[in-house]
Amino acid sequence: MAKHYSIAIDGPAGAGKSTIAKALAKELGFHYVDTGAIYRTLGYFFNLIGIPPKDIDGITKYIDECVIEIEWDEDGAQHMFLNEIDVSEDIRTPEISKIASAVSAHKLVRDTLLDMQRDVARKHNVIMDGRDIGSVVLPKADVKFFLTASPEVRAQRRFDELKAKGSKDSYEKVLKEVNDRDHADMTRAVAPLKQTKSHILVDSSAMTVEEVIAHMGAIVREKCRL
Repeated sequence: MAKHYSIAIDGPAGAGKSTIAKALAKELGFHYVDTGAIYRTLGYFFNLIGIPPKDIDGITKYIDECVIEIEWDEDGAQHMFLNEIDVSEDIRTPEISKIASAVSAHKLVRDTLLDMQRDVARKHNVIMDGRDIGSVVLPKADVKFFLTASPEVRAQRRFDELKAKGSKDSYEKVLKEVNDRDHADMTRAVAPLKQTKSHILVDSSAMTVEEVIAHMGAIVREKCRL
C-alpha cells in the first residue's frame, strides 16, 4: 500500500494556519483538513437540538446521534456533512464558532473526533491545521509546524479583516480578544496549545503569505522527498 504523508500545522488564532494550509495543500496535491470545521459541525449539531455547550450530560447522551463526514470537491474545497446534510456554510457564524470552542473543551468530544481525524490521515495525503494536531491528533506526522506571529501582528490582521466587513471594533479590543484566546488555548485542561520539540517553528510576523508558503513548502518537499 502506498504511503500517505501527513503534515501538521499548529499555532495560535490569527497566525494564518488555514490560509497557509490551504495553499500548501493545493500546491502539493494534498487534502486540506480543516479540523476546526469538524468541531464547528459538532457544535452546530448540539445548538440545533438545544444542548448547551457546557452540558456534558446532554452531550454524552446525544453525541452518538451526530454523524459527521468530510468530502472534497474538484477544487479541493472541504465540505462538512451532518447526518448526510451539507452544513459547510451554516457552521461559519460567530455564534457557532463560540459554541464549537466551548464544546471542544470536553475530553469526550476530543476523544470522539480523534479517531475520525486520524482515519482521514491514514487514507489520504493530508495537511491538518489546529491547536493540537502535532501534539495529540497526529503526533507521528511526517512534518510538524508551529506557525505563529506576535499578538500585535495577529490582532492587526484580524482588525483589518473585521474592518473590511464593516466592524467598528477597536484595535485595542481585538488585541485583548487575541490575548484572551491565547491564554484560554494554552491553559485549557484538555489538549492545550503548545509547541513540542518536534515542531518546526515558523514566525510569520515579518513574512508575507507567499514567503511563508515557499518556506514551508520547501521543508515539506525535503522531509518527504517529494
